Formats: sequence, C-alpha cells, structure tokens
Amino acid sequence: MQTALLIIDIQNDYFPGGTMELVGADAAARQAALLLAACRTKGMPVIHVQHIAPQPEATFFRPDTTGAQIHSSMVPLTAETLITKHYPNAFRETALLDTLRAANITHLVVVGMMTHMCIDSTVRAAADLGFDCQVVQDACATRDLASGGTTVPAAAVQTAFMAGLDGAFGKVVSAAQMLAD
Repeated sequence: MQTALLIIDIQNDYFPGGTMELVGADAAARQAALLLAACRTKGMPVIHVQHIAPQPEATFFRPDTTGAQIHSSMVPLTAETLITKHYPNAFRETALLDTLRAANITHLVVVGMMTHMCIDSTVRAAADLGFDCQVVQDACATRDLASGGTTVPAAAVQTAFMAGLDGAFGKVVSAAQMLAD
C-alpha cells in the first residue's frame, strides 16, 4: 500500500484577514504542518491542491491574488506535486487521479480546508474511485453555515461532516494518531 499526503486548499483567503476566513484555520494549519514535516522526513509523497476561481465574479481564490496563494506553512517543495483545481472535488477536471495512479498510490491521508465543501467532496470521490482515506479532523477547518434562518456553528459543521465521512468513505483520525503511526 503506497500512501500520499493530500493537502487541500490551505490558502491565504481562509486565514484571518482573508476574504473567506474559516474558524480554526490557524490551528488546523499547525496540525497539517506537523504532518507535512513528518511525511517529508519519511520521504512520503505529498500532493498539494490549490483552488483557483475561474469565475470573474468570485469573491475568493481569485487568480493572481495573495489570497489564492498557498499558505506559508504549506509551501510545496520542488519535488512535490501541485494540482490546480476549479471545483470543490479535487478530482474534477484535474490531473489528480492520473497522478495518484502513476505513483501507485492507494491510500490518502487528507488534510485541508473547507471541510464541508472541498474535503467532503474530494474524500467521497476518492472513496468512489477505490482509494482508502484517512481524514485528519484537527488538520481541517470549516466555517459557520446558515440555513432557514438558523446558524450552525463551525464546530457542529465540522463534527457533522467528519461523522458523515467516518466509516463508509474513510477513517477520521487526529493528527496525534497519525503522528504516532
């Protein structure tokens, strides 16, 4: 079983001062950075995914902006793969699947942002494509959501989406559990 770390959308717009600030982005990035360092030390493949909004009316991840840049804690090394995407699902209209298959990757350790969109859709797609996934819950972040006049706090959104992924689509773990392995 060949494993890769898949880092999804840890980009400046999600951090304090960005145009789509998430709750707990800094804390999630710190956990992701610990995992990234461990993977680099072990020589494990690392794949970065960067969302660039193709729509001119987009409010975040606009091309050629500081907000769309990968956060300083996650800057890819030259030998690491960088996939650019335009949709929540990192497999949609990208080279991700071909990249994983070419490297014989069968297992993904997933970290990143935004849990209820890009993490959820990518992990579900990965499972449908036959990949075993581990989602590192404390290395992911989301935001408050509103529906029907009710606001759901980010912590509840995070818990609900992780619960939905755990089991059928992958295994949800903590950074500490991953680092202990």
